[in-house]
Amino acid sequence: MSFRSTPVHKSAATVISAVIFLFLIHGAHCFDLPGTATEIFQKIGEERKISLAPHCGSNPPILDPESGVGHVEKLADFNSYVSGSPECKHAVLLASDVYGYEAPNLRKIADKVADAGFYAVVPDFFNGEPYDPNNPDRPKDAWLKDHSPEKGFEDAKLMIDALKSKGFSSIGAAGFCWGAKAVVELTKAKLIQAAVILHPSYVTVDDIKSVKLPIAILGAELDHLASPAVLKQFDDILSANKVDRFVKVFPNCSHGWTLRYDINNSTAVARANEAHQDMLEWLLKYVK
Repeated sequence: MSFRSTPVHKSAATVISAVIFLFLIHGAHCFDLPGTATEIFQKIGEERKISLAPHCGSNPPILDPESGVGHVEKLADFNSYVSGSPECKHAVLLASDVYGYEAPNLRKIADKVADAGFYAVVPDFFNGEPYDPNNPDRPKDAWLKDHSPEKGFEDAKLMIDALKSKGFSSIGAAGFCWGAKAVVELTKAKLIQAAVILHPSYVTVDDIKSVKLPIAILGAELDHLASPAVLKQFDDILSANKVDRFVKVFPNCSHGWTLRYDINNSTAVARANEAHQDMLEWLLKYVK
């Protein structure tokens, strides 16, 4: 698989160069930041991790609580969209992006997973409050503080426990954007058999260093955070650690292309379906 790096925008490069120059000449005190370069960039990284990137909220779906062929039931005290037979022994947890479990395209994916022979579960990790870009009373960063990816992991552990209590002997997980972080944490904790993350957000190099279970990573060429260069780093780390992995960059695609695509655009649908099929093949290989 070849990776294509995304060049840094000229203006961004100029700003970065200016910051480094001022730091070298004047020291950290001129920025009123901690005293070492490492601490400065750690602080920047921490602030970035708790922010909702603009592309995470792009192309919001029209939510529909009646969408999908499955139904909603309580699981681990979370309203959850479920699809497939509860009699099967293989389950897949799907962790949504910031728009939550009522997104029709996400439920279609869950139905595809169910058609492949799994019990598919999409929990409402936001407890009835998915991100709403049109709500001025809940700006994105305030919303994210109440619905952090770290909290998503704690909630996902409860879901895994609930699935195991129902007798599912093999469990996989797929995470989209916001949900990718929770899925990677499940993988690090070895609570599932295999994982798929699609246009991931909040997943770091250090996270990937701790992954020891099979993982597929599906990214977009035009994704500025989970860029092809970042995914190449992830792939190199997993390779060095001898982790079975599948890393793929989809050309001419942007962040969110597997979920927030236009159903009337045949090219967008085809690209999304290709990613869904890659996800299914990975889950069939390692979970079923």
